[in-house]
Amino acid sequence: MTVAISVSTSPGDSMSDISSGVAAAVADSDVKDGLCLISSPHTTAGITINENADPDVKTDMMMEIGKLVPLSDGYLHMEGNSAAHLKATLTGLSVTLPISEGRLVLGTWQGIYFCDFDGPRQRRALVTIIGQ
Repeated sequence: MTVAISVSTSPGDSMSDISSGVAAAVADSDVKDGLCLISSPHTTAGITINENADPDVKTDMMMEIGKLVPLSDGYLHMEGNSAAHLKATLTGLSVTLPISEGRLVLGTWQGIYFCDFDGPRQRRALVTIIGQ
C-alpha cells in the first residue's frame, strides 16, 4: 500500500516535519508488524530522520548543508538548480522504519523530515507500508 503525503515547502532550502502524516498512514493501514518506506519522487528533495524537539537543529542542518554545497559554484546544469540536486543526493531520497504493534518505531527525539532544496513548491512524500 502506498499513500502520498502533500508537502507545501518554503522558498529555498527547507525541512518539513512529516512525522504525523506518516504515522497516520501507518495507523490507517492496519499493519501491525512490518516496514514503512518513506520516499521522495523528486530529484531536488530528500527524506531524513533527525531531532524534532529543537527547531535550531533544522536551522543548523540547512546552514551546514549550504556550506558543503554552495548555491553557485560553476555548475553546468542549465536549470540553475545543481546545488539542489547535490543536496538531495547527500540527504538521501528515502528512509525505512520498522512498524511494531501498529506504530512506527522512532526514538524519543526523532522526527521524519521532507527536505526541499528547490522551493517553494508543492511536493509529495510517498509512504509505502509492507507487512501483516
